[in-house]
Amino acid sequence: MKKTFVNLTLVAATAAVVSVFWLNVDDSVAQSGSASLDEIPRTPDGRPDMNGIWQTMNNAHWNLEAAPAAHGPLVEAGAHLAVRPTLGVVQGGAIPYKEGMREIQRENRANWLERDPVTKCFKPGVPRATYKPYPFQIFLAPDTTLFAYQYSGSNRLVYMDQPDLEPAVDSWMGHNLGHWDGDTLVIDVYGQMAESWFDRAGHHHSGWDKHVQERYTMVDRNTIHYEATITDPNVFEEPWTIEMPIYRRQEANMKLLEFKCVEFVEELLYGHLRAPGDPFGDGLPIIPPPPTRD
Repeated sequence: MKKTFVNLTLVAATAAVVSVFWLNVDDSVAQSGSASLDEIPRTPDGRPDMNGIWQTMNNAHWNLEAAPAAHGPLVEAGAHLAVRPTLGVVQGGAIPYKEGMREIQRENRANWLERDPVTKCFKPGVPRATYKPYPFQIFLAPDTTLFAYQYSGSNRLVYMDQPDLEPAVDSWMGHNLGHWDGDTLVIDVYGQMAESWFDRAGHHHSGWDKHVQERYTMVDRNTIHYEATITDPNVFEEPWTIEMPIYRRQEANMKLLEFKCVEFVEELLYGHLRAPGDPFGDGLPIIPPPPTRD
């Protein structure tokens, strides 16, 4: 609890410092039509101004590889949990698994509702947090950059220009080290939890030995070209890369709303500890399991 409080305090303080630092940035950045689309806004120190709320528009969180639509895991949920089709975001089309690793992914996919850590509201990890269907906010500053995600209240601090700073422990959102390569924000992510997945299709990694290098490049004032290269010699034959555009949310009243999903999974995780006769948490009915077929 003490560690959590310290982390939340650090995040809040970082956001406040960043907001003050960029207070004089032209607020027209988020207003469509206030400048030509090919004009990239700049921060006071000349960097591309990525401050703002962003979101992807794809189905990569269902499957990074191209895949057709499919039945969902619950008959009663009908189309609500049907698996969406995906165009694929992997360069070259397929993830280069080592021998035996593809079979683990297929088994994960067949049992994704039970096995996917996101079902239990665990943090999505990197790069999955980027393309989940929830917005996230970027706060740029010279020494520390903050990424705040709507899903599960996740966040990560990116330590700028500190390449020798080593991770103390592994974590769901990893240890993030950033630097600028010209106008591209580059973030190297180490020390992630092995339990996290890349998507709902069960694409997996080994955890501590996984290295993710992200590249954020502004195409215009409202679009970022995103790339993430994954290296994990325990699971993959070679490094592989995903890429996709990320779009600025331009609604006048746009903000990150609270989606702290822990309360939504308490019954799933701890319902078996409920005293006999106690009502279900908030009165919602539990979806019954699908009927067995002889």
